[in-house]
Amino acid sequence: MNTERQVRGFDTDRFLASHAVFTLAELRTAMGRPSRSAVRTWLKFHGSRGRLKALERGLYVAVGPGKDPGAAVPDPYLVGAALRPDGVFAYHSALGLLGAAHSVWNVVTLLSHRRRRPLVFRTARVEVVAHPSTLLRKGVTELGVRQVPYLETTLRVTGPERTLVDGFRQLRLVGGLEELVTSAAGFASLDLGLLGALLSAYELRVLHAAVGWFLETYRAHFLVPDDFLAHLEQQRPASPQYLPRRARSEADGGRLVSRWNLVLPEPVLRGEAPDEP
Repeated sequence: MNTERQVRGFDTDRFLASHAVFTLAELRTAMGRPSRSAVRTWLKFHGSRGRLKALERGLYVAVGPGKDPGAAVPDPYLVGAALRPDGVFAYHSALGLLGAAHSVWNVVTLLSHRRRRPLVFRTARVEVVAHPSTLLRKGVTELGVRQVPYLETTLRVTGPERTLVDGFRQLRLVGGLEELVTSAAGFASLDLGLLGALLSAYELRVLHAAVGWFLETYRAHFLVPDDFLAHLEQQRPASPQYLPRRARSEADGGRLVSRWNLVLPEPVLRGEAPDEP
């Protein structure tokens, strides 16, 4: 089939109805890989008629019939999935996709083998960050990753266990300590074996302590046995560690939890919910 017939026979309405956000590569594949000039002509034609608009070069959002292209708001999760099909939604984005986030954020974060600059549009910011170097070096970047349904598709997401551990590693990406604890307390369950595997992969004593404190705090909800807590306690830091790290002293509102050698903010220890960011 020549290029002209490929483009003329392409079902534009069906494609746009099923691709709320799409890349140039996806469009060419769906068309049967016609010439690049033919695809550019198609984009220009339907863009001029308000059927789509570009978010950046090579990335487009479909605009429904009768909708104002200027007011079209792309779904940031679909944008992220289009930018990095291999990506894994993580940190606060994972809390949201897992149905546990306490607060609503306008930042979507993915892990990927290929970083890129953030994509910012009117209602959200999409960030693509590197996989944790430790997991990358050990070849276990898929540890604790699952698929979750989202709209008409499925997305790859760090599961509850991975999100909890990664959240303690990078508190700023998960909305802070209070947000992480309040959100993670809403998980229906946790796989303690998987948690142990993740902690072993990272080999960071402060993570053993943070997860141990969290599990002790919510031990009844997650049915945490004494021997699992004892194992984590054996891996705690030798000296007190501040969580979050920016805390300077107990005078800043922190208090030492001696079993875990952690200095934690008073609001977290009192179980107070954070204000929405």
